Amino acid sequence: MMAPHSQANSTQTTQASEFGLVTNRGRRLSIVTRLLLGILCIFAGLLSLLVVGNRFLPQWQTELCLTLVILSVPLTLAWIRHVMLPVFEMFRAMSGTVLSYQDKDFSIGLNWKRHDELADLVDAHNALGAVLREQRLDLVQRELLLDSMLQNTPVAMLLVGLRGHIVFANITARQLLNKGRKLEGHTLNSLLETVSTSLKEALDHGGDGLFTVHAQANAMEQDHDDEDEIYHLSRRSFVLNGSEHELLLIRHLTVELRRQEVQTWKKVIRVISHELNNSLAPVASLANSAGALVERQQYQRLPEILRTIEDRAKHLESFIHGYARFAKLPSPRLDHTAWPVFVQGLASQQAFTLLGTLPEQDLCCDRAQMEQALLNLLKNAHESGSTAEGVSLEVKRTAEGVRIEVGDRGPGMSDTVMSNALVPFYSTKRNGTGLGLALAREIIEAHGGRISLSNREGGGLLVSLLLPQN
Repeated sequence: MMAPHSQANSTQTTQASEFGLVTNRGRRLSIVTRLLLGILCIFAGLLSLLVVGNRFLPQWQTELCLTLVILSVPLTLAWIRHVMLPVFEMFRAMSGTVLSYQDKDFSIGLNWKRHDELADLVDAHNALGAVLREQRLDLVQRELLLDSMLQNTPVAMLLVGLRGHIVFANITARQLLNKGRKLEGHTLNSLLETVSTSLKEALDHGGDGLFTVHAQANAMEQDHDDEDEIYHLSRRSFVLNGSEHELLLIRHLTVELRRQEVQTWKKVIRVISHELNNSLAPVASLANSAGALVERQQYQRLPEILRTIEDRAKHLESFIHGYARFAKLPSPRLDHTAWPVFVQGLASQQAFTLLGTLPEQDLCCDRAQMEQALLNLLKNAHESGSTAEGVSLEVKRTAEGVRIEVGDRGPGMSDTVMSNALVPFYSTKRNGTGLGLALAREIIEAHGGRISLSNREGGGLLVSLLLPQN
């Protein structure tokens, strides 16, 4: 009987050693062994009395021994109760600690002074409580750090739960939407009754986007001297505790946009100043030379000087016209145009190789603006150093809409140039205005599409225009 039990103890010790729970308690008698030994001793003594009584004692003494045997039964039960009572008390205490663990209270431990197998269980239980206490403390510290970050972030955060109830709102959201008062428990619909109309429209529109709040708006009014405020709304849905939740992030962008606006204006002024200086300085020099020639009555070079002045004036006029066209780009007037007619109009102005077949469904766009965007891209492709045969145009139908790809076989773009290529007024060309790709981007985005750049395998650049399905 002892071999299986010893093997089980050895297995438990091996498992406990993996978690650092091995104890050096020396040899001890198990609870079961103690119970068996006690019962065997009692019954052995009583059995001896019966045997001796039957052989050597009179009948009345034998009956006395039998009575003692009968009385030994409750004594045995009392002995078992005496041995097992501390064990049962320990099990009840252990049950209480498990309930405490369920309530996230890991401060309670157990104490067992006897050196038996239950002592190993108590040690393992206490070690588990210590590990849980450390993990709980670490989790609490992380929760405090996360809560501090969420509460003090400049981005307003709203977590909307089941049936539109707000379950979390940070300090920025309270100040922005409810004058610093608590938002938890309110519904999003009731909150929208007190906020700016532009926020309602942004939420009704769905998805992410920018919205502008006028200075006199009630719930969103800020201390910025009657200037409109610009915000970015971001929405994300996810499942939390089996329920659908939505996270609303409202970021104040006015300060950042003002900073970017100042940087943009500085860049515009530098570009315009550079271009004006490149045109006006030679014109002034040529005019001075022409005046000197007139004084000396040397008129032979005057026609050449005047032609040069005219060329510089036309270049400056073209430069200013490009800036004005970019700044005053009107909203697109959509109309249906057959693809063969549209592509033929492009081919009459810029050479390219048409790849693949054209879609049968008409193109729905502002034809003048779309031609202008594609002509800018084809012009850039020719100026990239690519051969005329390497400039290509391909139109594909996709699940999202229509993809127009303009490719060349030039040197392509570095990562730095590609990251700034779509920024207005950015150009790597000596006489470039930096408006070709920026104007194309404005036109495509005004049509609800997007533009992307990528280097081609084997050399060259690929500009992709994705227009939505109409």
